[in-house]
Amino acid sequence: MEGSAERAGTYIDDAGFTATVMAMLPAALAPANWRKPALLALWGVAVAGLAVTLPPTVLEVTREAVRLFAGRPFALSDIASLVAVFGAATWTATWLAWRRA
Repeated sequence: MEGSAERAGTYIDDAGFTATVMAMLPAALAPANWRKPALLALWGVAVAGLAVTLPPTVLEVTREAVRLFAGRPFALSDIASLVAVFGAATWTATWLAWRRA
């Protein structure tokens, strides 16, 4: 049985069938002239909406985080275990990135 590497150089004569079919296909459509300005306008609206809504959201998340963590006392062992888990996750991600590179 032949492999694909061995058959890569072989040519199958189709008596111009492929060229005929390709010639009958319609030409590719050019993008509409209004498409680029419309996309720029939509991205502008999205960025403006994000800029308007992001600061209040950040403030709300910060307030809730302070309310959640400020009222709860933390032991030194809790902080140490949190640092250990964060360090392990960081080193694991770094190791995986180096391994795939």
